[in-house]
Amino acid sequence: MSKYGDLSKEQLVQLLEKRDRTKKLGLIWERDEIEADKAIDENFVAATLDENLSDKPSPWSNLVIEGDNFDALRWLRMTHAGKIKCIYVDPPYNTGNKDWVYNDNYVDKEDRYRFSTWLEFLYRRFLLARELLTEDGVILVSINDEHRALMELMLDEALPGMRIGTLTWRSRKGGNHEVKGFFSQNHEHILIFGKENFTFEGDLKSVEKYKNPDNDSRGPWLSDNATVSYDYKSPSAGTLFYPLHNSDTDIYYPCNPNRVWGWASRKFSKRQSVRTKFMEDLVAEKQIIFPKDGSYRIFETLQQLEDAIDQKTVPTSNGIPLVFRDLPNWQEWVGKRMGYGVPRYKRFLWDLKRRTQPLSSWLVPKNEAETADEQYDLLVEQTSDGSKAIKDIFGSKPFLYPKPVGLLREILKQCCFSGDIALDFFAGSATTAQAVMELNSEGDGNRSFIMVSSTEATEDEPDKNLCRDITAERIRLLNASEGKKYADLAAEFAYLKTREIDFEEIDYELQPSEAWNALEAIHGLPLTPYDSSAGWNEHSGELNTLVYVDQVNDAVFERIEALVQAGQQVTVYSWSPGQLRDRLSELNVELQSVRSTLVKRFQQ
Repeated sequence: MSKYGDLSKEQLVQLLEKRDRTKKLGLIWERDEIEADKAIDENFVAATLDENLSDKPSPWSNLVIEGDNFDALRWLRMTHAGKIKCIYVDPPYNTGNKDWVYNDNYVDKEDRYRFSTWLEFLYRRFLLARELLTEDGVILVSINDEHRALMELMLDEALPGMRIGTLTWRSRKGGNHEVKGFFSQNHEHILIFGKENFTFEGDLKSVEKYKNPDNDSRGPWLSDNATVSYDYKSPSAGTLFYPLHNSDTDIYYPCNPNRVWGWASRKFSKRQSVRTKFMEDLVAEKQIIFPKDGSYRIFETLQQLEDAIDQKTVPTSNGIPLVFRDLPNWQEWVGKRMGYGVPRYKRFLWDLKRRTQPLSSWLVPKNEAETADEQYDLLVEQTSDGSKAIKDIFGSKPFLYPKPVGLLREILKQCCFSGDIALDFFAGSATTAQAVMELNSEGDGNRSFIMVSSTEATEDEPDKNLCRDITAERIRLLNASEGKKYADLAAEFAYLKTREIDFEEIDYELQPSEAWNALEAIHGLPLTPYDSSAGWNEHSGELNTLVYVDQVNDAVFERIEALVQAGQQVTVYSWSPGQLRDRLSELNVELQSVRSTLVKRFQQ
């Protein structure tokens, strides 16, 4: 029987319709679409708080989640959809390393496409990650040179329309581990996929060139190009190709055919208005700087003009004549004062749209600072610095090849700001968490982090727990550090463990503490321990007070009424909301079912 023999008619129709919608151009790998769709909502994921493994007193704004990151992302889709500003991951590179718990050598020789299992593994996770982003959020993915193309094509499928570009960073010095062609792979890539409103912060522009030699009341300025990079034949040039007139001297300056003026002329344009200004306005406001010497030439006859063109004595720019026979209306220069020299634009400091330069594609090691472009390049650490940091914190190297914290710190500084959340669902040694902690310690806001890591336990090492002993432990050690280097770093965190529950068993299996923490996260509140001895638990935020009712009694109604009278917006959750509805109907509160809320958000 074929692999489709056990599918129902509805499932076959669903499969065919999905394949009809699938683009035929792009990366293709073996995948079972129906099985993949089922996996997302196959069961419910709960997250259990382990207070003993959490660090510092509650409330906890940061999370460390132990479990399969597919389960963790499903739980986060329920609690944090649309809330994560920056997702950075350094996923497994599919090198065939069998000690990776997910791997079992992810290159499957039975697949028609040998990387199918690896691609499918990542694809499912990035589909979920996409739903977590804010409208100005970004996903950053580290990958080596060998797998960059596959990863990028897969991300194009998972994150359509979101590709921005690639950062390339020098991951190590020198190196003679060349592959072939005498080529040494001393670099890695960070792929950038952002939502529509995402933008990097950029690097501060140098303002040293802005001076005020003429004591202009408008402040410092610099002499800038008055042209844009369109040639006169370009449709984009429009009415930007014309002689620029200095009314004070009656000199006309030819337009560069390869770089037309940056502003339209009122005289030569049919437009009644423009989005910026007309060139005549800039001239009147003294924002066009004409050549000081004011040299010009008048050609009395067409023959004189033609002779000057042939002898190349007309005005030029970089040796290229600005007037020649193929130009439109070139004969109209006869009888005009043709100016020599190129007018410039007086750009004021206050006129800058942004005080930053766009981020470059290059991340340069600090030891190459002398060769960096100061306006564009970020100076970052190398892989060896990451290993040194691990040894410095743990006193040993329990994790191989960690990313350097300086790399992550500089990247997060570009895209994760005060109040934002950073997620790493391949957290490993928690370098991302330390980067967030370092940025916060600089007085640069109160970012929070979510680190997801598995135990990576195997049959040979059943007690291994990467998340507990390395991911979370690094943060604990930083929190406890008394040395000068890390003394200012601190980040409380809740330690959660994921577990799967069949939907039909939620009413019996889901613990009140698990429901409580999920509801806190949904409402954007830091997590707190659940008090099972109380008839209800409550948590007040800036906009709302969350009340979780476990036992219906007079005391809980009195408390809810008191909160309302104090001006609080109150949302009440209960497994049996019907028992509360009559007594709460006269109060301005929102009453919700715990089960319906969690299941609906989980299956969104």
